[in-house]
Amino acid sequence: MNPHTVFELRRYRLLPDGREALISLFDREFVEPQEALGMRIKGEFRDLDDPDAFVWVRSFKDMEARTEALKSFYSGPVWKEHGPAANATMLNSDNVLLLRPTGSVQPFAHNLQRYQEVERPETEGLIIVNICSLAPRTEEEFASFFNDNALPAMQEAGAGIDAVFVTERSENGFPRLPVREGETVLVWFECHKDEESAVRYRERLRQNVNWVHEVYPRMDRQCWRKIEVARLTPTSRSLCAW
Repeated sequence: MNPHTVFELRRYRLLPDGREALISLFDREFVEPQEALGMRIKGEFRDLDDPDAFVWVRSFKDMEARTEALKSFYSGPVWKEHGPAANATMLNSDNVLLLRPTGSVQPFAHNLQRYQEVERPETEGLIIVNICSLAPRTEEEFASFFNDNALPAMQEAGAGIDAVFVTERSENGFPRLPVREGETVLVWFECHKDEESAVRYRERLRQNVNWVHEVYPRMDRQCWRKIEVARLTPTSRSLCAW
């Protein structure tokens, strides 16, 4: 299977009580039609701290493939029939980061293949998404420090790092779906079995003197705002679980 090089982190703000309706519709009508066009739905999530948020990750072979796939899907019969019902659950759907992998972590390497979905037990796990907002054009230097210093410390403390991304700077070839252009970020996906495992991980990380006094402070100084953290749990059709 050809590796995908372009990813979207999509975070939707929904109307009250809209999340379960959207997840049901999404899983029933939107997964297979998108994947038939070459897109991959890497993960779908509920935000544990925001009952009106739906988070998902979609990937593409490259930017050209992204443009063509989005044109086909959003002008096709599936979206024409079911898109209005999806949009009716949302306050906005423009909180989208366009990303590319960085470093040695293969994004979502632990994901099941879609054909394995029916064979698995119920999805479980705690997925923590961390977003570092950076000064323009500093992502490569930041990513180098992160991959050489932060990543090993996190893995040694017990986190499963499932993906590390930086901003994809290519022009959005499908402006009908806006993305957050002009931003510079590093994003990592951190996976744990459950909240108890995450607590133990954080305790072990705090025992790492180099992390406490050198690695994290240096990362924090380079971020324009406090590192944004979202605690997610996978939906029943999410292939991203731990």
